[in-house]
Amino acid sequence: MENTLLVGLSRQMVLERQMDVVANNVANVNTNGFKADRSLFEQFLRSPAHEDNFQRPDRQVAFVQDRATFKDFAAGNTEITKNPLDISIDGKAFLAVQTAAGERYTRDGGLQINNQGQLVTAGGNLVLGTSGPIVFQPTDKEINIAADGNITVIEGTGRIDSVRGKLRLVSFADAQKLEKEGSNLYSAGQGVVAQIDTTSRVRQGFIEKSNVNSVTEMSRMIEITRAYTQISALLQQQSDLHKSAIEKLAEVPA
Repeated sequence: MENTLLVGLSRQMVLERQMDVVANNVANVNTNGFKADRSLFEQFLRSPAHEDNFQRPDRQVAFVQDRATFKDFAAGNTEITKNPLDISIDGKAFLAVQTAAGERYTRDGGLQINNQGQLVTAGGNLVLGTSGPIVFQPTDKEINIAADGNITVIEGTGRIDSVRGKLRLVSFADAQKLEKEGSNLYSAGQGVVAQIDTTSRVRQGFIEKSNVNSVTEMSRMIEITRAYTQISALLQQQSDLHKSAIEKLAEVPA
C-alpha cells in the first residue's frame, strides 16, 4: 500500500476512536459526578511501505496512534439543591455502593431512600456505610449528613438525636486503574485496593455535576469531523491520481 494511503487510513482509524470518546463525554454532560475520558496520543516510526534492501532511518514514516484513554478526575461544578439526601464530595474520595456484581464506586451523590428505608443511589444500589448498608426508620426526620459522612436523624416525636451510620468514603492510590462499568459506576481492577479516605469532606444539600465542558467537547467533535473529511478528500485525490496514471499508461503504444 502507498505510504500516503497507509498514513491517511491509520489517521482515520484514530479519529474514529477519538470521536467515540468525545461522543460519550457529550452524552454524559448532564450526568451527576461523571468524569470525562481523554485520549492519549504518541508518535511511532516505521519503514515506508516500499522499502529497499537497506535500512535508511531518514526514510521512516511517522504515524500517530491513540495509545490509551485516561479518566479526567477533576472535580465538576457543584450545584446547590438543598435536598438533605444530596451530597457532593470535596476531595478524591468515592462512595462505596453494593451492586448485584459486588462492591462498586461512584461520585454521584444524588441519594434516595427506597421503600425498605435503605439509603440508595439514583440507580437503586445500596450506599455502604462503615458498618454496612444505611437504614432509616419510618419515624426518622431531619436527616443530617456531617462533613465526615456521619449520618444522624431526629427520631420520633421525642426529639431524640440518633445515629444511622457513617458513609464509607474510599480513595485509591492510582485511580486511573479504576474501570468504568456504565451507570456511573467504577470497579476496582486487579490489584486495586480501596482505602478509607479520612481527608475528603462531604457537603450536604449540594450535588457534583459532570466535569464535561460541553462547549469544549462540541468544538473537539467539529475538529475531528473536519479532520476526517479532509483526510477523506486527500485519499480520494490520491486515488484519482493513480487512476489517471493507469489510464495514461494504457494509452501508451506497445
